[in-house]
Amino acid sequence: MYCSKCGKEIDNDAVVCVHCGVPTNNAKQVNTDPHAKSKIAAGLLGILIGGLGIHNFYLGYTGKGIAQLLLTVVGWIIIIGPLVAYVWGLVEGIQILTGSIDRDADGRLLKE
Repeated sequence: MYCSKCGKEIDNDAVVCVHCGVPTNNAKQVNTDPHAKSKIAAGLLGILIGGLGIHNFYLGYTGKGIAQLLLTVVGWIIIIGPLVAYVWGLVEGIQILTGSIDRDADGRLLKE
């Protein structure tokens, strides 16, 4: 395994590069910010009621939340709107829980 910054060889289990101090992919980021949002809460909101965009409002993504809410509420006219909004919310909920989405709208890391 090689360091992404300095390119020197490092141990496979290393948390930081011993040569330059850069965290490796093995380093788990821990959030100590008291204002951080919960990853579990956001993920479950996305999976359970994601069609309403509640998880996006919770994370501060107001524009996306409004888009999902409107797609669900106004989308009844074209029938498929709520289904699209639900699948969108479900996918984002799974991404939040798996760590693909790991920050809120302010750039804060989500807490476990």
